[in-house]
Amino acid sequence: MTSIQSMMTVDYGVMGDILRLRARENPDHPAVIMETGEAVTYAQFDALADRVAAALQRDGIKPGEAVAVCALSSIPYAALFLGALRAGVAVAPLAPSSTPEAIAGMVADCGARLFFMDAGVAEAQTSAPIAVRYIALDGAAFGDAFDAWLAPEGATPAPVTIAAEAPFNIIYSSGTTGAPKGIVQSHGMRWKHVFRGDAVGYGAEAVTLLSTPLYSNTTLVCFFPTLAGGGTVVLMKKFDAGKYLQLAQQHRMTHTMLVPVQYRRLMDRPDFGDFDLSSTHLKLCTSAPFAAELKAQVLQRWPGGLVEYFGMTEGGGTCILMAHEHPDKLHTVGRPAPGHDIRLIDEDGVQVGPGVIGEIVGRSEGMMNGYHGQPGKTAEATWVSPEGWNFIRTGDVGRFDEDGFLTLMDRKKDMIISGGFNIYPSDLEAEIVKHEDVAEAAVVGVPSDAWGETPVAFVALKASGRIDAEGLRAWVNARLGKTQRLADLRLMESLPRSHIGKVLKRELRDGWSASA
Repeated sequence: MTSIQSMMTVDYGVMGDILRLRARENPDHPAVIMETGEAVTYAQFDALADRVAAALQRDGIKPGEAVAVCALSSIPYAALFLGALRAGVAVAPLAPSSTPEAIAGMVADCGARLFFMDAGVAEAQTSAPIAVRYIALDGAAFGDAFDAWLAPEGATPAPVTIAAEAPFNIIYSSGTTGAPKGIVQSHGMRWKHVFRGDAVGYGAEAVTLLSTPLYSNTTLVCFFPTLAGGGTVVLMKKFDAGKYLQLAQQHRMTHTMLVPVQYRRLMDRPDFGDFDLSSTHLKLCTSAPFAAELKAQVLQRWPGGLVEYFGMTEGGGTCILMAHEHPDKLHTVGRPAPGHDIRLIDEDGVQVGPGVIGEIVGRSEGMMNGYHGQPGKTAEATWVSPEGWNFIRTGDVGRFDEDGFLTLMDRKKDMIISGGFNIYPSDLEAEIVKHEDVAEAAVVGVPSDAWGETPVAFVALKASGRIDAEGLRAWVNARLGKTQRLADLRLMESLPRSHIGKVLKRELRDGWSASA
C-alpha cells in the first residue's frame, strides 16, 4: 500500500486516494464536524464517499462529466464532493444566493445530469425548473432523497484512473461583471494546494474552522489540505461572529480562513477578548482587500500567525503576506509565492518595472484549464510574455516596492479617470475610514459631463456614528487632492457584498445612476 508520507512528496496525487489512506491510518479520528455537533470519522467519511462514487457509476455518470450542487455546507455535501472526485466526476458547486435563472444557466453550462440541492434552493428553483434529476441532500420533499439515492452500505466503486489535467471542479465566477464563467480547475491544480499544506501545519492535530461556504474557492483551499493532512474540519452553515468564537474555543481551533468583513465583525465584538483562542496556529485571509489597520488589530489581539493570500480562482500567480513576520508591510499583499512569476503590464501589454503601477499578471504550476466552453474568454484572460509563456490577467492594478512586496491599488475596471487623471478608489476609501464615525466605505466612478468620470462614495457608519453625509464629504474633501474630491457621498446601513465579502461596486454604481 502506498504510504501517506510518499504520497505527500510526489508531484501529483488524487484526493480520493489520500482520504482512503487517512481512513486506514486513523479510522476513528474526526474528519468533519458540523456546528450542530454532527460528525463523521475518517472511516465513516471514506465509506460515505465510496457510496457516492458507486451511485454515480450506477447512474452512468462518466469520468470527466460534472454534477452540480447548490446548498449550504453539510456532511452530505462534503461527502458528495469527495465521492464524485473518487469517480473521476467534476463538481460544479453553485452559490444558493444566485438567482434561480442564473442557477439554471450554470447547471446547463456545466452539462450536469444530476443536481444536488437543499430545501432552500429547491423551493426557490420552482420558478426556473431545470431538466435534470434532483437529489435533496437534506431529505427535502423535492426530487430523490440523498440517503435513498446512495449506493447500499458497503458498496465500493470501480477504480478510475484520473489524469492531472482532468477537471476537479468548475467554480463559477460571481457574475458581478456579467454572466458567470465556469472556471475549470484540474486535479493537478488542486494538488498544488494540498502539496503546500505541510508548510502551514495541516497535520493530524489540525482543527480548521470554516465559516465560508463549500462552493467558494476561498473555503476549498483550506478544506482539502486539512483532510489531506489528516486533520479535522469544523463547518458552519453560515457565519455568525458569536457562534464562531464559541466553536473556536470549544474545538481548540488551530487554523481558520476568514474574509476581511468577518475579521471586522469579530474585532468589533466587545466580548472578543473573553474567548480562549490560544490554540490558534494560523489565521488565513483572502478574496477581498484587507485593510492594514484591521490586520494590525488581528495581530495584536488574536494569538497565532496571520497570512494573507492574494490570487484568483483562475490560478496563475499568488502573493503571500506573512503578516506576523512583516508588521511593517501590512499595507501590501506580500511577495510572490515560491515558484510563482508575477509581473505588471501597462495598457499596451508591455511589462513595467519596479515602482511603476500596472495590471497584475501571474503564472505558476497552479493554473485553470480555462473557462468552461468559452475559449474566447480564456484568451481574453491570458497575457503572453516575451518568452512565450501564458500568464493569467488578474484585472487588478498594483505596484511592487523596493523589497518586492506588492501593493494592491484597485481593480483595473474600478480605476476612475477624471479630467485625464487616474484616481484609485482605494486611496479615497483609506482616507474616508480614518474618520472615527466610519465603519466602511466604497468609492466608484460615475459619469460626469465636465470630467468624464467623477468619484462618489458610499459609507456605512459605526453604530455610534453621528456625522451626516455632507459633513463627512466636506471632512474628506479637505484631506484629498483637488482631482480626487468626492462629487457625492451617500450613507448606507451596510455595503452590498458577495457571498465571500467582496463589495458589489456595480450595484452601487447602478443604484447611483438610477437615482441621479
